[in-house]
Amino acid sequence: MNKYLLSVAACAIAVTANAQQSNSLTSKDYEHAESFLSYNTSKYIDHTFSQPNWLEGDKFWYTTRTADGEKTFLVDPLKKTKTLTTEYKSTGGGAQNFRRGGRGEVISPDGKKSILIKDYNLYVKDIASGKLTQLTTDGVKDYGYATDNAGWKHSDGAILRWSPDSKKIATFQQDQRNSKDMYLVTTNVGSPKLSAWKYPLPGDKEIATIRRVVIDVENPKVVSLNVSPDPHRATLSDDISSSGTFDDIDWKADGSEVAFVSTSRDHKNEKFRIANAETGAVREVFEETVKTQFESGQGAINWRYLPATKEILWYSERDNWGHLYLYDAATGKVKNQITKGSWVVTRLLKVDEKTRTLYFMANGQDKKNPYFGHFYKIGFDGKKLTDLTPEEGNHTVSISPSGKYFIDTYSQPDVPAASVFRSMDGKLITELEKTDVSRLAATGWKAPTPVALKAADGKTDIYGLVFTPTKMDANKKYPVIDYIYPGPQGGSVGSWSFAASRGDNQCLAELGFIVVVMEGTSNPNRSKSFHDMSYGNMAENTLLDQITAIKQLSAKYPIDTAKVGIWGHSGGGFATAAAMFRYPDFFKVGIYESGNHENRNYEDDWGERYNGLVENSNYEAQANQNYAKNLKGKLMLVHGMMDDNVPPYNTLLVVEALEKANKSFDLVIFPNSAHGYGAYSPYMMRRRWDYFVQNLLGVQPPYNYEMKPPTTR
Repeated sequence: MNKYLLSVAACAIAVTANAQQSNSLTSKDYEHAESFLSYNTSKYIDHTFSQPNWLEGDKFWYTTRTADGEKTFLVDPLKKTKTLTTEYKSTGGGAQNFRRGGRGEVISPDGKKSILIKDYNLYVKDIASGKLTQLTTDGVKDYGYATDNAGWKHSDGAILRWSPDSKKIATFQQDQRNSKDMYLVTTNVGSPKLSAWKYPLPGDKEIATIRRVVIDVENPKVVSLNVSPDPHRATLSDDISSSGTFDDIDWKADGSEVAFVSTSRDHKNEKFRIANAETGAVREVFEETVKTQFESGQGAINWRYLPATKEILWYSERDNWGHLYLYDAATGKVKNQITKGSWVVTRLLKVDEKTRTLYFMANGQDKKNPYFGHFYKIGFDGKKLTDLTPEEGNHTVSISPSGKYFIDTYSQPDVPAASVFRSMDGKLITELEKTDVSRLAATGWKAPTPVALKAADGKTDIYGLVFTPTKMDANKKYPVIDYIYPGPQGGSVGSWSFAASRGDNQCLAELGFIVVVMEGTSNPNRSKSFHDMSYGNMAENTLLDQITAIKQLSAKYPIDTAKVGIWGHSGGGFATAAAMFRYPDFFKVGIYESGNHENRNYEDDWGERYNGLVENSNYEAQANQNYAKNLKGKLMLVHGMMDDNVPPYNTLLVVEALEKANKSFDLVIFPNSAHGYGAYSPYMMRRRWDYFVQNLLGVQPPYNYEMKPPTTR
C-alpha cells in the first residue's frame, strides 16, 4: 500500500452514505456538496484584501472582512502606517486606463468631453452642457464609425483611443457590407424574433475590415490614414478591443503622431506604423512575420512607442520565449534585446523613461511552478534584472498613481493570499492582510493538491490540481472526472492564485469522485513551442496529455481508470466531444457545453488565428461531427439557442451526425440563453452532477434537487 493510501486509511472514519455504500444519493449529500460552492465558502474567509482606493499622495484605503465584520484601513506610505478608519466606504475602487460614460461613451483624459455613436456616426459631447457636435457624416449601416459588432462582439460602445491632450481620437470606419450574416431566433409565444448580425467565418472571401482615421475633436475634421484597410484583427487576441478600448494604438503626448500595429488576417504578420495625425501620412517602421500566430503578450499588449527618444518597445517570441526588445523608431532596427532567458514576459506594467527602467510581470522563474507570475524591473539595456516579489507563489500587483509604490498580493492554489505594500525598489513599507481560512477549514473544507506530471511526449512538464473527497474510504477506488479547457488561448486551471472554490470541482469530489484539472500542452504562458504544439490541429489539443496524466495519477491516488468522465464549456465542450469520439475506450461519460465543434462555423478571427487560413489547414479533419459515429459511452450535449459567441448550429451538426449513426445521447437546450446560461446555471450544474452520479458513479441522484444560490433564497 502506498504512502498516500496509508495516510488516508489512518484518518478515514465512517463515511457518510455515498455512492460507494448505497445505490442512491440523497438531498443531504447534494447539500453537503453545494456547501463547497463559492457562495457558501466565502463567508468563512477572513482578512482578505479588497481593491485599493487610491488617494492623493499615494495614500489608499481598503476593506477587509473578519469574523467580527467589515473593517476599513487607511495606508500612508510616508508615515508607513496602516490605520483603522470609518471615514471611507467601499465603492469598488480600481483604476482604468480609459473611462466610459453612459450609452457606451468614451470620456476624454481631461474629463470634459465624451465620444458616442449615433446612427453609425460619431458625436462629441460637452459633458458640462450636454451639447452634441457631429464629427462624422458618412457612416452608414455596416460601414459605421468606431463599431465593434463583427463576430461574437457586437457592442454599442464606441471603440477609439483619445490622444493624451484630449484634442484628437484614433478610431476607424468598420466595413462589413460584404460580410455574411449570422442568424438566431428567440423562443416565445407568437412569432419568434430574428437576431441577425455580421459574423464572418473561416474561409469567407469577405471579412470585416477597418479604415483607420484620426479625428480632430476641437475643430471637427476627419483625417484618413494613408494605408489600405486592415483586417478586423489585433495583436493580443481575436478582437480589436480586447482591453476594452481600441487596441494596438499609442499616441505621442502632443497628439501629433499616433503609432499602430496592423495584423494580417492569419495573425502571422505584424506591421509597426507611425502616422502623422495632421496629414494622415503613414511611415512603415518594421514588420515581423511568424510561422504560426503572433501575440503581443498575455492579457496585455506589451509594445510601446517612445517618441521622446525615437524608440519602440516591442514584444516578440522570436527566440521561443516572450521577451521585450528595444527598436530604433527612425531606422526600424533592433537596438538590443532587453529581457532574455527560458521564461516569458506576460505584462509590461510601467515604463520609466527618465530612469530607462521597465516594470513587468513574468512567468517561468519561480522554481515551484512556471505559471507563478512575479513582478520584475530591468533597465532598457537589459541589465539589473530584479525580482521585486521574491516570495514563492503567484503574484498580482497594483501600482500606485505616482508609480512610486505597489501592492503585492501573492498566494498558491493551496496557500491563502498575503498582501503587502512596497516601494518600487521592492522594500517593504507595511504588511496589509494575510488571508485566514481557519474558520473555513473547521467546516471540513480542504484545498486541492497541486501536481506536476509529464505530458504525453514523456518529456514536457505539465501542471494541475487534484480534488479528492474530504472523507475517503481507503479500500475503494474512485471514478475520475477530468475538467478540461484546452484553449489554446487559456487553460483548465485558470488563475494559479488561491481560491477557496474553483467552480464545482470540489463539489463533484464530495459526491464520490476524484476530479482532475490539468494544464496540458498548447496553452500560453510557457514557451512558443509549447503553445504551438497543436497549432493547426486543435482536435488533438491536450487530450493525450489528459489521458497520460490520469494514468500517472492513478499510481498515487485511488483512481478507477475504467471509469473516466470528462466535461468542459466552450472550447472545453469541443474537447469533451473530441475525447468521447476519438478515445471512446478511455472516456466513458462526457458532458459538453456550448462547444465550437466545427470551426468553420465559428468566427473567422479565432479559427484563422489558431488553425491558419482554411486553404492552408485541414478544418475538415478537426470537425467533431465527422467522428460522432465512434461514440461508445454516455454523452450529454448542452447549448444555449441564442448563443451569439458559439452559434448553436455547432452542436446541431453533432446531433445530426449522432442520429445518422444511430447513437443514443442526451440533449439539454436553453431556448433563450447565450453562451453562458445565466439564471439557468444552477440548473445546469445540478444536471451535470446528476449525469455523472448516475452514469459514472452508477447510483441514483436525488430527484430534482434545487440549488440554493443567494439570489434565490
